Amino acid sequence: MNKVVKDILFVLAIVVFFIPFFLCDTVFGWYTNFNLQHPMVMSFLKFAILATLGEVIGLRIKTGQYTANGFGIVPRALIWGLLGLTIKMAFVIFASGVPVFLEKMGLANALEVMKQPFSSSKLLVAFSISAAMNLIYAPVMMTLHRITDTHIVANGGKMACMFKPIPFGKIMSEMDWGMQWNFVFKKTIPFFWIPAHTITFLMPAEYRVLFAALLGIVLGVLLAIAANKKAS
Repeated sequence: MNKVVKDILFVLAIVVFFIPFFLCDTVFGWYTNFNLQHPMVMSFLKFAILATLGEVIGLRIKTGQYTANGFGIVPRALIWGLLGLTIKMAFVIFASGVPVFLEKMGLANALEVMKQPFSSSKLLVAFSISAAMNLIYAPVMMTLHRITDTHIVANGGKMACMFKPIPFGKIMSEMDWGMQWNFVFKKTIPFFWIPAHTITFLMPAEYRVLFAALLGIVLGVLLAIAANKKAS
């Protein structure tokens, strides 16, 4: 099977999987209700599926293949699910805490502004939430992701890696910190993630989950490209 056919089948599979959420009110309603009732479970599933999908797409961009020996799709999905829980936590903490901080700094009614229609004040608060989250939390999460990726590859992508201690010190001493700083931190955070999450926090709550899901795919693509870029 040639690459073009594989790409077509891959896109069709994605369309078939996602289209019911857009065209069927029952499916979308179930998704919305489940997300409201079990937000942490949904965060785990969302990132396990979508961010891993992003890494698969990144691998295709980099190597021309959707899978590779030692890639470890299942371990990556489990790690992304766990990271998804921390991402949800970060959204809650920063969306709640940054407006309070802004009020302490003199911006009156920062919490109330986020419940109102678009305004320059709301844009400022949304930008502040996004900037704080991406400058404080994102570098830690991205570095942890890089470490777990390295651990998975070092163990041949096998599920056994999930039960082995991660040699944090060894992996961190061997990491390409130039790539991590110059691409992952210095470029993706200020030029993509802060603007993207500013838009996220400007959206009504019912649309944030869908937008965050799309960003989960982009996140996987960017980090997968960064992880493989040195090999090019």
